[in-house]
Amino acid sequence: MADKAFSLEIRTPERLIFDDEVTSVRGPGNQGNFQVLAGHIPFLTVLEPGIIIVRSENTDRPMATSGGLFEVLPGGTTALLDTAEWSDEIDPKRAESARERAVNRLASRDKGVDITRAEAALRRALVRIKVASR
Repeated sequence: MADKAFSLEIRTPERLIFDDEVTSVRGPGNQGNFQVLAGHIPFLTVLEPGIIIVRSENTDRPMATSGGLFEVLPGGTTALLDTAEWSDEIDPKRAESARERAVNRLASRDKGVDITRAEAALRRALVRIKVASR
């Protein structure tokens, strides 16, 4: 039996990233990881920084995101992301430099360091490194 497909649109404030039929999409929701298949019930969730896996034609494409919103409706599925990068768009050296900067900020004893921002930067860098290695 052939996999059923559904419409998926992925957008950031800057551009349309993806708009096509897929057989599944997996992502990091704020209530845990999820997977959407054709016929999924409607829902809305906040996306955490992490990896989104888009499956179409038996091929998985990983994407790094820093978070956003994900909505499933009968007419289609939409991801509105703060940032999104396919694995082939990520510069591994730049991602590693961002990780090092975040680690150094967190290790700093400087009272001017915003720990919450540094932790978020580290999470984003680690996701980008992981996606780039796929």
